[in-house]
Amino acid sequence: MQLLAYILSYPFIWFISILPFRVLYFFSDISYFIVYHIVRYRRNVVHENLALTLKRLTPEERKIIEKKFYHHFTDSFFEMAKSLTISDKQLKKRFIFTNYELVHEYEEKGKSVVMLLGHYGSYEWLLYMNKFFKTHKGFGIYKVIRNKYFDKLVKKMRGKFHAELIGVRQTIPSMRQNERNGILGFYGFISDQSPKLSSAIHWGDFFGMQVPIHVGGEMLAKKIGMNMIFAKVDKTSRGHYKCTFVPVEGNIKEIPNYEISDNFMKMLEQQIIAAPEYYLWTHKRFKHRKNDPAKA
Repeated sequence: MQLLAYILSYPFIWFISILPFRVLYFFSDISYFIVYHIVRYRRNVVHENLALTLKRLTPEERKIIEKKFYHHFTDSFFEMAKSLTISDKQLKKRFIFTNYELVHEYEEKGKSVVMLLGHYGSYEWLLYMNKFFKTHKGFGIYKVIRNKYFDKLVKKMRGKFHAELIGVRQTIPSMRQNERNGILGFYGFISDQSPKLSSAIHWGDFFGMQVPIHVGGEMLAKKIGMNMIFAKVDKTSRGHYKCTFVPVEGNIKEIPNYEISDNFMKMLEQQIIAAPEYYLWTHKRFKHRKNDPAKA
């Protein structure tokens, strides 16, 4: 069944990937109508998340953001498929780095780097940064897909950007082995989702709610002796993004535990407040919250 699902889906994904952007977004608009109005995919989850986090807005204003989010959501799916065949020339125009020189400064320090990022903007095309490393190699920490054929396809798509994927359970062994072998890396951790309650060790503030925070990236950086950086991706227009890298200053090991992760979540929160429609609202991020936010 896994192979059959892959065989039936791959031609569709490949077809999307070769479409000109104008045609691709035409199909994305059709998909938006189906996903939002007919399938109503996770609309209750999105509605609740927006109500919890954007209390300062009226229900009518949140509804506008909700619809904008679903437009961005379907665009993101088509852009991910486009990654299969997109050219470097196209990406250079559509994904801009505002301060890539900071990455090279980190490389010159001679240590591996843990990079924290969120489900905001285009976290897929951020992998384009791997093509400009001088001494380091790019690694992405991800949850292995159950369908081994789709898992292989995702690795192929992200490998196009010179990125090597590491399954969550293999993170520590892989990072330690790379250090022993003298392989310097940039390890990307998407750190804004809710961890399993059984594995939560730190609770922090996110939109006025106490929620469990992923701190694995921070703690591994301290344990292994790596530097840290944040990646802040903004959407400037449809199909166009810019990334600004934010340094984590000082000696990582001397910074109180969880402070870096909390600062990352604060940065992400400000980014979401500025343009909430570009965050991934379909996840139940606040399901383990200890409190509801105060009324606006």
